[in-house]
Amino acid sequence: MRPPREYAEESGRHPKLPPGSEERVAGYGVMGQTFESGHVLGLRRWTASSVGEQFTSIWHREPDGSWHFYESAQPQFACSRWFGHGVQESVVVPIDVTWDGPTQLRVTAERRVDWRLTLAASPMTRVMNAVGGGMPMAAWRSSAMLRAMGAMASATLGVGKVSMTGLTANGLPFDANPLRIWRVVDATATINGMDAGAPAPLSQQARLGDFWIPQRGIFAMGRVFVDTPG
Repeated sequence: MRPPREYAEESGRHPKLPPGSEERVAGYGVMGQTFESGHVLGLRRWTASSVGEQFTSIWHREPDGSWHFYESAQPQFACSRWFGHGVQESVVVPIDVTWDGPTQLRVTAERRVDWRLTLAASPMTRVMNAVGGGMPMAAWRSSAMLRAMGAMASATLGVGKVSMTGLTANGLPFDANPLRIWRVVDATATINGMDAGAPAPLSQQARLGDFWIPQRGIFAMGRVFVDTPG
């Protein structure tokens, strides 16, 4: 398999929106990274979107449980559109996502977040990528299949509960399709000028809506479908 940087850069050069009548996004991100301080970070870099231009969102949960979204687009065209309920603030800020190497990623939001990650494949991520790569779209849109895949990921990846289908924080049905995944094997972050500490699971797993934040960092190339009223 090619390194994650190649897949990510290709998604930027050739954005590909999946077919469907729902609202849809495609690209890549870090599903979640937990730190010993209790801070949580997530990245969504959607290079294709059915509701507007491509955008980037950083999800940040404080140790007290409050959530903040830092987004490169107005909230109605970014992650807040689907997951903003219960988020304390959604702030539009410049966000940079850069690759320092084939598996080294840096994410910065002006004066708020400076986050560095190192990614790697594992035997289990290779198996899951091989399985996912051969699945037809009908399987990826099957709630039963997504629940089974979530249970398998939860049992084998050591990341806590995994949900690939359910309701967003705004109460909208979603299907998440992680087409290729890698582990985050090292991460450091400065958040509002403070060191977030070493990567470590939380005492209680965090979630937004039915989306559970992995207890260990997972980077994914993928897409999400959100069914909206009307």
